[in-house]
Amino acid sequence: MARVSARAGRLTKYAAEALNSGCVCISMDQDALHHALESELGTPGLLALVEERCPYLFAARPVFISTDHMERMAQLVRAVESVIALPAFREQILAAAPAIARHDPGGARGVFFGYDFHVDQYGIGLIEINTNAGGAMLNAVLARAQRACCPEMEQLVPTLASAQALEHDIVDMFRAEWQLSGHDRPLRSIAIVDEAPEQQYLYPEFLLFQQLFQRHGLHAVIADPSALTLHDGVLWHGDTAIDLVYNRLTDFMLESRAHAALRAAYLAHAVVLTPHPQAHALYADKRNLALLTDAARLDALGVAPATQAILLAGIPHTEVVDSAHADRLWSERRRLFFKPTAGYGGRAAYRGDKLTRRVWQE
Repeated sequence: MARVSARAGRLTKYAAEALNSGCVCISMDQDALHHALESELGTPGLLALVEERCPYLFAARPVFISTDHMERMAQLVRAVESVIALPAFREQILAAAPAIARHDPGGARGVFFGYDFHVDQYGIGLIEINTNAGGAMLNAVLARAQRACCPEMEQLVPTLASAQALEHDIVDMFRAEWQLSGHDRPLRSIAIVDEAPEQQYLYPEFLLFQQLFQRHGLHAVIADPSALTLHDGVLWHGDTAIDLVYNRLTDFMLESRAHAALRAAYLAHAVVLTPHPQAHALYADKRNLALLTDAARLDALGVAPATQAILLAGIPHTEVVDSAHADRLWSERRRLFFKPTAGYGGRAAYRGDKLTRRVWQE
């Protein structure tokens, strides 16, 4: 392997490329991973569940990106956030969204937004924004299981202190959501909610979240939304009054009948819901990427030229598929990628060169 420098945790583009092409070290400490899952962060039996349910969650080898790429990603995230904060943007997006997206979420901003980037030798490209991204607690586990496999890795491996800081930051984020919603008393209870949670691929992460919350003095349950009830102005799970719902549902607008109690509680401000429908409409609807890559529309919103330059350089040009442009898009499909406006996890996404006429017409 070519010798590279990673001073103070910073990687040049050359160093990252050299490590990716030449580093064949194993950085994951299996014993430390097992200890983190079974005792430090998790619970006995969690390792076996991970190996059965999702055995490929943890890669043995790292992938390196340069500090320059990281800084450009952060710059682009700040640019996107600045546009979404504009009243004109919010008014335009929410006017076209379902009514529940216009409901005041009460101050909560949303937890675990995920900005998905494609990185190659030419730079970075923001391809999607998620408002209920999974994986934070898996990274907390992984941070405790890394070791420096070569001198070049020593400045890059997370320390125990940084891993513990991440866990505290996660809990603080949920407490901040509670406080932003106008509550003076401490947060007491959290429900981690998804459909049939025990059947979900990332159920092990739900268990990790439950353990994390409980270690910090919060009562935490994992629940199917159908197990929630609303009465006396309070959302209940059995005999437990729920203060905050950590929402892992992919029914982003709470349209399913099975989610009626959660929807009613949210609309009545009987619970803090995070993330919530408004966050999805403002951030995750993929039609927003078309606006963020349209210079004329950005001009009309009053977006500063410097911010526009960052957006246009960092987000692949996006346009909404409609009948008026269907013939042109079909003819150009081989160089395009198609996604549903409210898709997630790669579902119903197509490479243009794999797209059939039948799917296109649907």
